[in-house]
Amino acid sequence: MYRSVRGVYRILPCSPELKWRISAAYFSSHVDVNQPLLVRDFIHAALYDPEHGYFSKRSASVGVLDSSINFNQLQGRKAYLQHLNKVYKQSEVSWFTPVELFKPWYAHGIAEAILRTANLSVPLKIYEIGGGSGTCAKGIMDYLMLNAPSRVYNNMTYISVEISPSLAEKQKETVGQVQSHKSRFTVECRDAADRNGWGVFFFTFSAVLDNLPHDLIYAKNQASPWEEVWVEKQLDRATPSESYRPLKDRLITLCIEIFSEDINGPINGVASAARNIFSKLFPKPQRCWLPTSCLKLMEALHSALPKMSLIASDFSYLPDVRIPGVRAPLVSAKIDGCSIDYDSYLDAKGDADIFFPTDFWLLERFDHYCSGWLETSQKNPLKEKKRRRTITSE
Repeated sequence: MYRSVRGVYRILPCSPELKWRISAAYFSSHVDVNQPLLVRDFIHAALYDPEHGYFSKRSASVGVLDSSINFNQLQGRKAYLQHLNKVYKQSEVSWFTPVELFKPWYAHGIAEAILRTANLSVPLKIYEIGGGSGTCAKGIMDYLMLNAPSRVYNNMTYISVEISPSLAEKQKETVGQVQSHKSRFTVECRDAADRNGWGVFFFTFSAVLDNLPHDLIYAKNQASPWEEVWVEKQLDRATPSESYRPLKDRLITLCIEIFSEDINGPINGVASAARNIFSKLFPKPQRCWLPTSCLKLMEALHSALPKMSLIASDFSYLPDVRIPGVRAPLVSAKIDGCSIDYDSYLDAKGDADIFFPTDFWLLERFDHYCSGWLETSQKNPLKEKKRRRTITSE
């Protein structure tokens, strides 16, 4: 049985023994919750903690194909699925991004977009955030070396910002396969959302937005106010649990503000009264996931590099998500070529990937807000202004 995720097809698990083995792997891991954490901080630790994080512990968390797939030798969808089945069984802990599955063509497409839109009269500087195994960087640099004017390639700089030390080393190894790339490629091992790390650049986000930690807000019913969700350890429980507090966090409140007025949109008095009555008759808890780490990243980028251009690629939909809430993540572990999904993000303790669908409409709102374009447009709606351009590919 197959399911499309990250632009590929993942194999679902089928045996109770396999589920037990993955469960044992989970609980042999550890994420400290010595003090209450916002959900985004808990997820950040589960993914990126230097000792226990999913991406920090092993570079094999990002799949690498030994060679490109010869699609002209695959006779249709069935043959493609059979080939992926074989690839996944040979790769016990990895998942594959579209950049990897469709190499080198996916990266070549990004490089061509850069060539068509960049100001080539100045040295080209490209930042990639979350470069994985380095496949995208190498593909872009290969294309520019072969197709761009020689002065563009000779004077270019490609900087990968990578939070995982193991993946940073893997990127150097991949790009270094071409000797001339080495002097033009560097890796900065740090958190891209930290403003202190940033000194007209191009940024590429390829399958990185989905792993940016989100916050979670909660309401008891359809008419109750939203509350922040925190994760904390209970004395009588082995696993952490949720607690709820009034909205105070800057990123959470700003994210809601950018949504405009209310996550559910403005409502009139009659509609408000009707909703209050409905919520009492049919109360239903509300949960909404907010991409606050994405907002923090966009703030940092626009603060340091106000004239940047952005190319983003990711998926906007995840099938069969078990976790409740708008924009809820998929929490998945993989062993023996099979995947298993979990019902709660609290089960992620360093051996599970946590990834979210990308809301490109909201990403564009963040980009416009952080650039100042959105605020200027609202203050002077009749004045013609140059619109921010964001190139996205789902």
